[in-house]
Amino acid sequence: MPPRLNLLARAAQPQSHTSVASFLAPFLRQAQHQQQQQRSASILSTLSDTDGAYNKRIRRGRGASSGKGKTSGRGHKGQKQHGKVPRNFNGGQTPEVVVHGERGFENHFSVDMSPVNLDRIAHWVSQGRLDPTKPITLKELCASRCLHGIKDGVKLLARNTTAAESPISVPINIVVSRASASAIAAVEKAGGTVTTRYYTRPAISRILKGETDPINSLLSKKSEAEEAAAATKNYRYRLPDPASRKDLEYYRDPAHRGYLSHLVAEGHGPSLFFKTPGLGRADRAKMTSKGGKVVGKSENRVW
Repeated sequence: MPPRLNLLARAAQPQSHTSVASFLAPFLRQAQHQQQQQRSASILSTLSDTDGAYNKRIRRGRGASSGKGKTSGRGHKGQKQHGKVPRNFNGGQTPEVVVHGERGFENHFSVDMSPVNLDRIAHWVSQGRLDPTKPITLKELCASRCLHGIKDGVKLLARNTTAAESPISVPINIVVSRASASAIAAVEKAGGTVTTRYYTRPAISRILKGETDPINSLLSKKSEAEEAAAATKNYRYRLPDPASRKDLEYYRDPAHRGYLSHLVAEGHGPSLFFKTPGLGRADRAKMTSKGGKVVGKSENRVW
């Protein structure tokens, strides 16, 4: 409430005003101040939230006062009204995950390599199941039952191999899809060679049937003996070469003993993405020793 004018208290005090105007001046100032205070009090009493800014919390299960009626928003009958329902519940019948299996991410770039260790190959060579004088390919590994089925390829490993002792003492020439660094070092230490080659699933099945050459293709580096042997055999299908950048870079790398390493020029790397340091575009404008500019082909280009 605005303060009241205390006229009686002011009247009791001694007044020294001589004129009527000077006597009424304090009352006029007090009335003006009272009017300002009353205005402020009236504004505070009318403040309220904006419509829609505040929603009252719904108290379910309190009957009609909750705003949801007697069922509290659950509806009539059924399992959803009486209790909780598990996620992906399908009414008691066989769950969808059992019928259709799990759905999720599948890496289309992953490969399923069949591992083969050097100690197993050395055991097969000692028993006479593998001939070390001939190249050991996927066909020989499956024919000798060293491997039981191949999906995307074969990876050569060297399990329990140390730098001092090698699991194989006979030089062999083996052709596989991939090989570990320790396996390559162990085979080359015994005087053999390792060649990694690109294979696909259809190509592997045709190799096992004898319809495709297991070693040579259009991009492989062939010797005279290999060309003569390939000419004598009339294979029905041709062995494919890699087309993706990832596979091309792997089989162009000499560290992996890739069969396409002969395609890498001297001073270049196996990567197809990065340029060799120091080599730029041949048609780029160059500067002479005197500071003059040599006009190249790029000057005549529109873009």
